[in-house]
Amino acid sequence: MASEDELFANVDALLEEEPQLPPPAERARLREAAGITQARMAKALGVTEQTVKNWENGRSEPKSPRLEAYQRLLNGWAVKYPAHDAPGSTPTPAPVAAPQPEVPQTFTGPAAGGPESAAPVEAPAGRPGPERPLARRTAASSRRPVVRKAAATAVDPRFPHGPLAVLDGDGNAYGVDGIVLDCPASTIPELVEWTLRESGLGAAKLHRYGKDSDPLIVLTGAAAVKLGLPERLEGHEQRRSLRLPEDHPVVKQVAKARWQLTQRGFGPWARIYRKAQGRERQCVQLAILSWDALDERSWPGVSEMEPADIARILGVYAQRVITPRGSTAVSGLELMTAMRPPTKAVRDEASGNWVSGHNPGSLGTEPMDPAPPEATPEHPVVVNSGWKGGFLNEEAYQWVRDVDLLTAQECTLPCAVGLDLNTAFLAAAARLVVGLSAPDHFHAPTFNPKIPGSWLVDLSYIELDPRLPSPFTPDGSRPTGPAWYQTHTVAYAQELGHNVEPIEAYLRRETGAYLDPWHDRLKNAYVDTLADLGVTKDLSDAEFLAAMEKHKQVDPALAAVLSAIKATVKGGVGKLRERPQGKSYKEGERWPALERPTWRPDIRAAVISKARVNMHRKLLNMQRLTGLYPLAVLSDCVVYPSPGASPLDFLPYAASGKAQPGGFRLGPTPGLAKLEGVQAMAWAVDLMEQGFNPARHIKGGDAVLDEGE
Repeated sequence: MASEDELFANVDALLEEEPQLPPPAERARLREAAGITQARMAKALGVTEQTVKNWENGRSEPKSPRLEAYQRLLNGWAVKYPAHDAPGSTPTPAPVAAPQPEVPQTFTGPAAGGPESAAPVEAPAGRPGPERPLARRTAASSRRPVVRKAAATAVDPRFPHGPLAVLDGDGNAYGVDGIVLDCPASTIPELVEWTLRESGLGAAKLHRYGKDSDPLIVLTGAAAVKLGLPERLEGHEQRRSLRLPEDHPVVKQVAKARWQLTQRGFGPWARIYRKAQGRERQCVQLAILSWDALDERSWPGVSEMEPADIARILGVYAQRVITPRGSTAVSGLELMTAMRPPTKAVRDEASGNWVSGHNPGSLGTEPMDPAPPEATPEHPVVVNSGWKGGFLNEEAYQWVRDVDLLTAQECTLPCAVGLDLNTAFLAAAARLVVGLSAPDHFHAPTFNPKIPGSWLVDLSYIELDPRLPSPFTPDGSRPTGPAWYQTHTVAYAQELGHNVEPIEAYLRRETGAYLDPWHDRLKNAYVDTLADLGVTKDLSDAEFLAAMEKHKQVDPALAAVLSAIKATVKGGVGKLRERPQGKSYKEGERWPALERPTWRPDIRAAVISKARVNMHRKLLNMQRLTGLYPLAVLSDCVVYPSPGASPLDFLPYAASGKAQPGGFRLGPTPGLAKLEGVQAMAWAVDLMEQGFNPARHIKGGDAVLDEGE
């Protein structure tokens, strides 16, 4: 038994340890519960507002003496504003936000835009309870791989059965966590009524000012037929134009039951709703598997799995990202709005009533026209103004080194090794400051790297090593004269030591890190899913490579979730500049995507510009650290000549064994690298001589080469 002196020594040691702060999310909750702004707290603690933001999103931690003062403040608030968790429990970070107290909001009907812009009415404080007992069973194990249960999440009592269910032809609705509900519906209107009144499906909003996610019902082919839908639609290869004709019996049933469809009609992803009655939201999302609702490129193999497994896979995605509302690209865009809602409830000083007001840091509710150089050639601001001044060309790399610049020593190396940066666009979105207001036009402005916008600059005088791609053009060629660039590209020219003198610029006065919460949620989803597949942050580089080699075999179903997360990132960024679709479109007309506040080609350009600059910076550092030059780059993939078949054979390491900072580093987080593929050096040289890009094919090896690559 320990002596009294030993016990007191142990206690004193505990007292001398640094104060333990609550998790970042809890810090923000306590401050908001107390009604204190970040600026006011920063002033009280003698720090900047950004420092407080960093404390609340986990990017940094306070040091003494502010650490003790901050803990004292949080402890005091914790007594006044306790969490809803059990006494003494630590709040568990959950992909689905815990329910927030309801505040009055402005009701919004379905938008007039395309499928992504449909926004049915505001959510109710709670759904009506079941009108009759629900049959609930546990799904039996199927033949297919089963996703392991996601991290424990707070169960919202309004949605006890999770965000979604997969309905088969026998009336079994498979939900998350293995439950099975009995669904008696025999028509689409009956299915909608059952979903809203009895199923207990849905998900809490991701932001206190946001909206709850509507329940999602996924229909198998058999379920679709049972409900009166065709198993397949004619012309299903034209996926974007899929929809039932307006005279189809099911469409008539929906209208007769006084339900409505959004403007995209009854397609693979159909939204069925009624206008608000009071505060009650009445909207159900349907996804029809046999109509290719789950694109094979984003959800590999999922459509062919058993209903129970599909429910688990989509459930993990819904809990970690968002309840799917369409393609992964649509979901990526919806997540931006869900994490940065455009409005919040504010009290009108004159009347004292709650009204809808702008939520600072969001993109607002109204669409915004871009500056002419940020637009596309068919955009009305270009066509109607007769703009001839050129456009931003901020795209990802597609570069191959000139074969004549290969050295004999490089050609004798045995291997070409491809490295792929994990979710490079997501890494670029971190702490990315973008414009929130309309662009203003300036002539001969002084360049400021902190102001987002588009700059007309002549960078053609900058001469760089031809064995590296130019950082200023997607094809890596040297600029030939003045051109429009996004702020990050011009700032990088300045970083390389060159003087920049803009001729013209379109800049935005109001700025903010709009994509930060979107980045944080997707980063956590990506890292957590990789960790479930055995790829964790604590692995050595050799262990990481071994884990990545087999991670898809560990759990193919969960690997499909990882694929969908990556597609959500790329697709979401791409949707920021969605082009017109359909043969009937005429240049100069507005198209549906332009009616979204999230149609922001300037934000897309900022993400891609930063990603390309990040890639070039690593290429340059690799040359300085190792003397190696890449053979080719394609977006986030780079191919190097190597003396061996592993990245460990050429990546720079210090004598201690740690990776050298600045170059490519292996790891599971966004921005770090993984092995993309290995081929013989002769294979890569042969492709380069034919004008093909080895980075495009190094993963598949003997891939079919398209003529127009």
